[in-house]
Amino acid sequence: MTYPTVKRALISVSDKKNLIELARGLVNLNIDIISTGGTSRLLREAMIPVRDVSEVTNFPEMMEGRLKTLHPNIHGGILGKRDDHAAIAKQHNIEWIDLVVVNLYPFAETIKNPHVTLNEAIENIDIGGPTMIRSAAKNWQWTSVVIDPNDYEQILTELNEHQGLTHDTRRSLATKAFQHTAEYDALIYRYLSKKEDSEFPEQVDLSFKKQIDLRYGENPHQKASAYSMQTSAVGVLAAIQHQGKPLSYNNIVDADSAITCVAEFDHPACVIVKHASPCGVAISHTISDAFHQAYEADNLSAFGGVIALNQTCDETTAKKIADIFFEVLIAPSYTKEALQLLASKQNLRVLELPDFNHKISHDYKFIAGGLLIQEKDKDKMTENTWTIVTTLKPNAEIIEALLFAWHAVKHVKSNAILIANKNKTIGIGGGQVSRIDAVEMAVHKAGNQLAGAVVASDAFFPFRDSIDRLANTGIHAIIQPGGSMRDQEVIDACDEHRLAMVFTGKRCFRHS
Repeated sequence: MTYPTVKRALISVSDKKNLIELARGLVNLNIDIISTGGTSRLLREAMIPVRDVSEVTNFPEMMEGRLKTLHPNIHGGILGKRDDHAAIAKQHNIEWIDLVVVNLYPFAETIKNPHVTLNEAIENIDIGGPTMIRSAAKNWQWTSVVIDPNDYEQILTELNEHQGLTHDTRRSLATKAFQHTAEYDALIYRYLSKKEDSEFPEQVDLSFKKQIDLRYGENPHQKASAYSMQTSAVGVLAAIQHQGKPLSYNNIVDADSAITCVAEFDHPACVIVKHASPCGVAISHTISDAFHQAYEADNLSAFGGVIALNQTCDETTAKKIADIFFEVLIAPSYTKEALQLLASKQNLRVLELPDFNHKISHDYKFIAGGLLIQEKDKDKMTENTWTIVTTLKPNAEIIEALLFAWHAVKHVKSNAILIANKNKTIGIGGGQVSRIDAVEMAVHKAGNQLAGAVVASDAFFPFRDSIDRLANTGIHAIIQPGGSMRDQEVIDACDEHRLAMVFTGKRCFRHS
């Protein structure tokens, strides 16, 4: 195994993490350092000997720093084959550069700012950096390229042992470098390709970074990992975990469903999810009571579920939660007393996510051989946007219950029927292949709590059979999209049974 000797390194980094330690290690090995701009200044301040790139190119940095490393004396030193190109390099006084340590302008961080201007974004597009990285990665048999500060320790260890890097290390670093520049370019493409008149570009390049290997997937025989979008630190994978075992695949899916649902509500709210669908949703005047109501909505299904709260988890709420077995609790914050109390439940995964409102504007669904993209359903229903279609009109209290039920049913897998009173669900039927089956399930779940309740349906009723089933149960009103060929038949059934009905004019399927 050969170890090409490292005699000269070029360092130009935006991320200065561990830079001084690396540079001192290189100097201790008598490795000459060439550097640029801010990196060079930082090294000099640390009393580390360094040559400016301008000394190598015989050109100053110019055009506001846009031009500094794009020169044959730099790229010839990186790209040249140490055997075939030795004579040419000598003829033109090109010095070999054996180690390239470069990371790029923080374009991803820049565009996370919602107020960033196009000019600011463009000025954070690195040109010289990716060019040096790609040059070194192409020539990995002679030149080593390092783009990740977390690799510095390994690099110094090998250099101390061999004065060079192993074949496998150089190839691995080159592979990582090409992945890095590919993701960087794809990010720029996605940003620049956005048009005000088009939400769906002709080509989609998504960039995700592995965050954690999971114990297994949906089932123990399936391998799985979790990846986060590099452009958006949102959702479950951005949460701080205070305690408990690592999250499982199913925990992540359920927690995502829970926080998406609880974000619908402005009042103190709690959502309990089981198998990716809500089994209890409630709002109240306190977060403690919201949890109590959500749990009582279906305490049998709630056992072992995932809880999302949209307000700070206080000691009172934590005490109630600690008395029951749950897999995951997620809230925007916790009081010190609540965390101390929850610590007694060692297996409970306690997650803190300050912002539940997903900043991602679209849903992505991978299918065999393709990808489906749609706008997120962020519609906020109000009584001013629906139509009352029955003779009986809902009063103010019923209207409040209908609005609550509609925003909850959006998160139940279709076909979905949800029965609720003004502040909590009492019966949910979801994931059924016929609407009447969903009605039967919801009524069964509600038991003897139907008096004064309301029903929400995520799509129209194709027949009057569901209305007939709901008649004489105590149900007062129904909210549904409308749009069936038999709408009038359904309306007539409601009038016959003295039920109020409103049409939203919008469906809220959650198909998967």
